Amino acid sequence: MRDELFSKIVDLPVQYLDNHSHGDVMSRMSNDIENISTVISQSLASLFSGILTIIGTIIMMVYYCWQLALLSCLTIILTVVASNYLSKKVRKYSRQRQALLGYLNGHVEEMITGYHIVVAYNRQEEIIHDFITTSDDLTKADIRCEIFSGVMGPVMNCISNIGFVIIAVFGGYFAIHGLISVGVISAFIVYAKQFSRPINELANVFGQLQTAIAGAERVFIVLDEENEDMQGEAYHENKQADIEFQHVNFSYKEGQPIIQDFSLYIPSGKKVALVGATGSGKTTIVNLLMRFYDIDSGDITINDQNLKEISRDTLRHNIAIVLQDTTLFSDTIKNNLMYANEQATQEDLDHAIEMSRCTNLLHLLPEGYETILTGAGEHLSLGQRQLLAIAKAFKDPYLR
Repeated sequence: MRDELFSKIVDLPVQYLDNHSHGDVMSRMSNDIENISTVISQSLASLFSGILTIIGTIIMMVYYCWQLALLSCLTIILTVVASNYLSKKVRKYSRQRQALLGYLNGHVEEMITGYHIVVAYNRQEEIIHDFITTSDDLTKADIRCEIFSGVMGPVMNCISNIGFVIIAVFGGYFAIHGLISVGVISAFIVYAKQFSRPINELANVFGQLQTAIAGAERVFIVLDEENEDMQGEAYHENKQADIEFQHVNFSYKEGQPIIQDFSLYIPSGKKVALVGATGSGKTTIVNLLMRFYDIDSGDITINDQNLKEISRDTLRHNIAIVLQDTTLFSDTIKNNLMYANEQATQEDLDHAIEMSRCTNLLHLLPEGYETILTGAGEHLSLGQRQLLAIAKAFKDPYLR
């Protein structure tokens, strides 16, 4: 299930991860699936053995006295009503608990990622207050969930004792009228005890299953998302690449346009700078060119080939991109540089280092290409990480 969820996340559109907390997504991957795994591994055996015991006991009870067996089964109705009420409460607070845990993980992830900003603006107290508030809400939901889950056992025991009273009263009545013997009553009491034990166990398992169901709901919400559409024709590779935006309109949210009637022609081999105020849509233009998002209307073409008709994988295979926020992985510099092209030779790597002006940086590092970037390159300056990100972009022979 974790493998399936991870594969799903990898295939999701960029828009999904842009609009959802990364910490919450990771919480679904770890905490929610772990809850499902724990409940199933601990409860599955009890579930099957309990069902088999109940079936066998009912058969024996019906064999000796079907009237008394039917009266004994009245406790099942009480059990179903009580467990249904309590399980709804358990599921409700389990959902709250898992949602709050995901939010809390997202909050911590944002704080760690933006720790320099938190310290720079002296917002430590506010961050702590927000964390404590969310943590308290999580604790309350957890306590309520455990209360309703824990009370299920005693309630089932009480109902079982009612069953003993029913057997004693009606069994005595049947014995007086000669329908059954005292020995049958004694046997029924034993069977009732044997019958109530798995019922109680199943009730407790049912309460635990609500926690697993709450986690499964959060997991399946992600699994039910639409994958990024990778269909389309192959990009026609060419050393020349004329790019044209024709009357492009785009909005991240409906009714809030970011780009309106935008047209731009970029001849092959030319350098173009987009200059504008923050939030004017410069990065969005690149997102549209990479098909991280699809335009609302208009056309984007490369050599008269419409981007809407090109498959995303072949399009991105032929475009090198360096984003404003650099991303390096906790691996060697060599593997980071080969991330865009696993077939790159040593000559290709040397060329990329030279073109991106990383030669001096590489000489300063203790093991050169084999230097491991711990913490995704946190020990490097932002400018050094930017240079390595530029070197990683030299993945195509045409860029020579």
